[in-house]
Amino acid sequence: MIISDCHLHSSFSSDSDAPLESMVQQAIHRNLKAICMTEHLDYDYPDNPEHLSFLLDFDAYKEKLFYLKEKYADQIELLFGIEMGLMDYLGTRYKKVADAYPFDFIIGSSHLVNGIDPYEPEYFREHGVFKGMQLYFESILNNIESCTELDYQVYGHLDYAIRYAPDKNTSFRFSDYQDIIEEILKRLIRKDKGIEVNSTGLRYGLGQPNPHFDILKCYHDMGGEILTIGSDAHKPEHMAYAFDEISTILRRAGFQHYTLFRGRQPYDIPLI
Repeated sequence: MIISDCHLHSSFSSDSDAPLESMVQQAIHRNLKAICMTEHLDYDYPDNPEHLSFLLDFDAYKEKLFYLKEKYADQIELLFGIEMGLMDYLGTRYKKVADAYPFDFIIGSSHLVNGIDPYEPEYFREHGVFKGMQLYFESILNNIESCTELDYQVYGHLDYAIRYAPDKNTSFRFSDYQDIIEEILKRLIRKDKGIEVNSTGLRYGLGQPNPHFDILKCYHDMGGEILTIGSDAHKPEHMAYAFDEISTILRRAGFQHYTLFRGRQPYDIPLI
């Protein structure tokens, strides 16, 4: 049983309309014991048809979250987090934000490859699936080595880009990318950083979370132990999506616990 959801967005993220309090109330309704809000911050996100900026009003977000944290303290543990869209030259800029606010948890993630989000149809039209995914994984390696000063705890949705491939993950084969994925995992483990299991892949009909089961199994077999779980919900109704299935997948991969961060310190929670 999974009792916390550690990847959530509200209207403080530019791609969500959900009031923050509605997310907290849904978590209570779902009988979760803890949630961590992880609002988007993507510096230098390009102009896009939806006019999304992915910038964040830090002070307003903090004020509202800490107000709700106190208001609902006897019903749920509300944690203060952020999702930072990494690029190789942004580490120092993100570090200033991380140092300025008392975040419990920071997700580092990759949303852009050479300035293009794989969410945009032209990304896979230009590169095709194999090259598009290879470039995406290469960008993660580059970010890991370039953003060394930033104290993030996990790398989010490691195969995010596959959600938006023309055939989704129908043609995805772990063996096609095994060398670079193993290098990503090796470097994260060496730097004491974990990975996130994100249930959006199941919600998008991939039949797998992000990352794919084979990546999770590889991480386990390489000795990886830091593993957070999130739904990436931008609406209350998507919170804790398919968490029962996630629990089964993780046990099948060999995991016996997952991780919750408080004050950026890990706490293991048994998978029961």
